Amino acid sequence: MSAQVNGDDQDRQITLIDDQGNEELYEILFTFHSDDYDKSYVLLYPAAVGDDEDIEVQAFSYDADDAGDVTSSDLHEIESDDEWDMVQGVLNTFLDDDRLSGK
Repeated sequence: MSAQVNGDDQDRQITLIDDQGNEELYEILFTFHSDDYDKSYVLLYPAAVGDDEDIEVQAFSYDADDAGDVTSSDLHEIESDDEWDMVQGVLNTFLDDDRLSGK
């Protein structure tokens, strides 16, 4: 899978390209760094989702550039269950906190 970053810091989008060459545009929900795993993570959701639809959030670790941003092709799949549990916990905290999620 590869990615391309579009837009500026206020409106960041990533185009994910699957193994068959299909492209899908995603919005960046948020990024964070884990000291436990010494990695940065990005959580994405499809840009084409309507307001009343459930969204499927995708998560990847990534190599940050010098400014700490997601680079164009350095997304890595999360492979360990412990790492997935940590990412899920961060997402749940985000979704449960009205100040963070903007509810």
